[in-house]
Amino acid sequence: MRVFLGLIVICIFAVPAYAEECYSKAEVEAEQGIRIHSELMVIGLNCQHMGKRYGMDLYSDYRRFTNDHASLFSKYEDILIGFFTRRGDAKPEASLNTLRTNFANNISTDAAAMRPDIFCAKYVPRIEKASVMDRDDIRRWASVVHESHPVSYPACPG
Repeated sequence: MRVFLGLIVICIFAVPAYAEECYSKAEVEAEQGIRIHSELMVIGLNCQHMGKRYGMDLYSDYRRFTNDHASLFSKYEDILIGFFTRRGDAKPEASLNTLRTNFANNISTDAAAMRPDIFCAKYVPRIEKASVMDRDDIRRWASVVHESHPVSYPACPG
């Protein structure tokens, strides 16, 4: 009987701890959406010189995309701040900023490792793709987790 009661107590206290360390479906989408947004910023900044040759202003395209979908990115930020708050982070906004910085640094590492023309040829199509997307398209894009870009926390079961 003691073992049974002990297991019940462990289960009661273990569930909240596990729940805090996994993402809901909305949190997975939010992180991926923030990743996409952060990566597009780096692409726009790094490739704006090359776009000008073709009459494109890639950073302006990124900014227009950001303005057009500001409410979605704000929602994603709120979702992640909620996750970091539930997880017990002392500064949830700082955790979000760190996440964004990590995403930007990851793609910046790719930019530094490639010749600029190769990097831009590979990544500029993302800005072109994003610039014609509506909210639902972005949400579908953000809902897909690629093995090469896993989310920071596993998805919660169920």
